[in-house]
Amino acid sequence: MCDKYVYDDDLIYEVRGKQVMLDSDLACIYKCSNGTKTINQAVNRHLDRFPDDFCFKLSEDEFKNLWSQVGTTNKKNMIRTLPYVFTEQGVAMLASVLRTDVAAGVSVNIMRAFVKMRHYINDNSLPRRFILLEDKVDSNSKRIDELFNMFDFETINKNYIFYEGQYYESFSLLLDIFNIASKEIIIVDNYAGKELLDLLKKIDKKIIIVSKNIDETLKQKYEKQFNNITFVYNNSFHDRFIIIDRNKLYTCGASLKDLGKKCSYIGICDNDCYLNEILKLIL
Repeated sequence: MCDKYVYDDDLIYEVRGKQVMLDSDLACIYKCSNGTKTINQAVNRHLDRFPDDFCFKLSEDEFKNLWSQVGTTNKKNMIRTLPYVFTEQGVAMLASVLRTDVAAGVSVNIMRAFVKMRHYINDNSLPRRFILLEDKVDSNSKRIDELFNMFDFETINKNYIFYEGQYYESFSLLLDIFNIASKEIIIVDNYAGKELLDLLKKIDKKIIIVSKNIDETLKQKYEKQFNNITFVYNNSFHDRFIIIDRNKLYTCGASLKDLGKKCSYIGICDNDCYLNEILKLIL
């Protein structure tokens, strides 16, 4: 029932001169099993990513005023304690940290809603309360389009930046990339070590690790117990790469063992020529 809300203008309110969405509506949209508690936990774990212009708590007067505006249907999903509200930036940030079964698809719809809102504004077809948003949306149109592309979940995110401390998110994406493979994973990483092997030992696929710094003792002990990895010594690479089934090429700004320690990047390279050239250097 909540899926339609992503496109519903009635879920966007104006508070303190900002267009916002209620935490209770977002909890419904994301199908959070614990309702707003799940939202609050996600925010509290990433407080540095939710400044006041992304998320804030309503005062009693603001809540009473908002309650008087909310329609009957929406009131069913609106808690009666002082709620948090999220601006468009906060909603986008929440989509990047919240983990639910429907988070991927809903995030796509939210980004589409932002784009749709901009088109409505350009056509002068939005209600009066949205006109004040015009300048803000136009000035941020490039950022909104970039966010929309980031939430393209038909494949794993084309471009993704992880910040310091995002250990779970970075390794979660890494596992998602590995899970795409149907037959083979090739990893190019000059600092491949125990952390990576611990991650790969349970993956039942053919894996090739290409590195110039393979610890021979670690390699021998691993091969005595597991047989899913072929180690290849190669001193041709500086950057890190992941190749899935020899047809998808990912680049990584940090060694895979260091994901989450500092700001780093993982992205997909769509240039087949680069993929073929890298494969030639490996095989």
